[in-house]
Amino acid sequence: MPSLSEQTTIPSPPDTVWPLLSDPALIASCIPGASLAPDQGDGLWRGSIRVKFGPTVATFRGEASLVYDHAARRCTIEGRGIDQRGASHALASGTVTASGEAETVLAVDGEFTVTGPLEGFANAGGVHVARALLAEFSTNLARLVAERAAPAAAAPVDDTGEAPASPGGPQIAAAPPPPPSPQPAAELSAGRLLWRALLSWLGSLFGRGKP
Repeated sequence: MPSLSEQTTIPSPPDTVWPLLSDPALIASCIPGASLAPDQGDGLWRGSIRVKFGPTVATFRGEASLVYDHAARRCTIEGRGIDQRGASHALASGTVTASGEAETVLAVDGEFTVTGPLEGFANAGGVHVARALLAEFSTNLARLVAERAAPAAAAPVDDTGEAPASPGGPQIAAAPPPPPSPQPAAELSAGRLLWRALLSWLGSLFGRGKP
């Protein structure tokens, strides 16, 4: 059973990053090619991931249960998936933990199994593909954090924390603009993913352990 133990860093403090990590819809928007199904609410989060292999598009459907420990900033995940042809099945479990002070260190620990035609590929290169996906996710999450911080930084306030008074009128507290709606991450290209996976594999050969 392949296992994964990886870390990635988000250049923002955990107090800023963890609320975003606690929102599955926002998390899905950071995973390339991922989308959530509209019928949620029974404790399971259902969705799919589209992967482009040249002119061909493959879709993998799955569902996951998420249990949050907000005090420890930890999420426990149990998931399963199936490819669009129903030939390969996957089971995965693990934890995601956020720690740090000025920056957020995300630690991902888990294991997965794949049965069917993709079993050999998953056993041989699944860890490197997972590292590549984590790198893509980290980049997109950092971008989302920056986008969420930008509107708040742009709102003018005075020393009292209120908006400047309008001429001849009372001082009015500044209303923060609503956060922008998350945009889905770009559809995953197998070529880019496999390139990142190759870098991960080469890194492990030379003792770096990361792409």
